[in-house]
Amino acid sequence: MAVGPLYLIYSGNQSYLIPQFWGLFAFISILTLIVLIAILVGQAIDPEMYAQYFMGATVFKLLACLIFILVFVLKHKVDKAVFMGNFFYLYFLNTAFEVYVLLRNLRNQNLK
Repeated sequence: MAVGPLYLIYSGNQSYLIPQFWGLFAFISILTLIVLIAILVGQAIDPEMYAQYFMGATVFKLLACLIFILVFVLKHKVDKAVFMGNFFYLYFLNTAFEVYVLLRNLRNQNLK
């Protein structure tokens, strides 16, 4: 996920990244890790409630990200189009990673 932004930095196109990009990257990555751990722990406790754990964790992640956007945009002067591009790049890639990990986990469970 960091390859694209690193390429932009080294190719001289830093105008496509907000100055606080790596903080945003860390926040969304840590949030995704927390969500994945919560879902997997919930699944270990009660496998039949997996869908509810997944939906609850996804709603939590979405609300946490929306609150983060609100606070970030109010505190920092950034180009809103660049910020939204950076945010959605990170959010959707982390969400795709989250779904991939969870589907692999379920696929392995179904083989047993």
